Amino acid sequence: MISKRSVAILCGFFVALFYAYNFTAAKEATPEHIGPFGLTWYRVLVTCAIFWIISLFAGPKEKMSWKELPPIALAAFCGVGFNMVTFMWGLSLTSPISASVLMVSTPIIVLVLSAIFLKERLFATRLIGILIGFSGAALLIFLSTGKGAEAPNPLLGNLLIFVNATSYAFYILLAKRLTAKYHVFTLMKWLYLFGLLFITPFGIQQGLEFNIAAATPHVLLNIGYVVIFATFGTYMLNIIAIRTLKPSVVAVFVYLQPLLATLIAVGLGKDLLTWQKAVAGLLIFAGVFLTGLKKKEKSVND
Repeated sequence: MISKRSVAILCGFFVALFYAYNFTAAKEATPEHIGPFGLTWYRVLVTCAIFWIISLFAGPKEKMSWKELPPIALAAFCGVGFNMVTFMWGLSLTSPISASVLMVSTPIIVLVLSAIFLKERLFATRLIGILIGFSGAALLIFLSTGKGAEAPNPLLGNLLIFVNATSYAFYILLAKRLTAKYHVFTLMKWLYLFGLLFITPFGIQQGLEFNIAAATPHVLLNIGYVVIFATFGTYMLNIIAIRTLKPSVVAVFVYLQPLLATLIAVGLGKDLLTWQKAVAGLLIFAGVFLTGLKKKEKSVND
């Protein structure tokens, strides 16, 4: 009999694996076959429909307060709308490895935003970690400029991925209070509904221009993967992992994504591991490690 912890660990690993392959799968579809905004529109549209359909048959029948709609709309803009648009746009311009490495900077950005808006203390070790992590991100953004079929504009693409990570960090802070007040299905169906409203003006034209009949099975499978596995599937598996494992354990799987994404992209011949990507990755990982330390020392804010 498999224990709940073992199931949760497997779910956490598959979340990391699904996200890791998402970098390569999305690159197979956009921008050559479908525009990045169009793929994002399909991604949010289908996921929104799934959450609302499930809510009709399962989950609590909670009523959303009108007072909560503005903060939910803002969280949806940061975590679904602007977040996914900048991710897909950036990924269409840069390489899968660069994008996956930059995404790991999210915990560092969360720490910086928490210090600014929530007045959390920054200890010296964490401040050093922030500087090291951001130096790795800067190295990757400004030095990975070699253009190719998989990265037509890496500078702009890497900047967009970093903006995406910043947007998602804002979402984490905004969603913290909401997740404590509402059931996950109630919250997610509204988040994706608002996210769909934000994305539709940008993505509906590219989405409708996509010629499904002319697309190869390979392209359709990759689009289906991005929509189902890398969006709805990862969220559902992550719920199982979070319910059983500690947040610190779940976070470890996030750091697996660049490793798995690199192995997948290089193994399939979709990307190359350059010294800039390797050094930047090490700096960002070192920064994340240092910011995660809980060391008792005098705060730099004191």
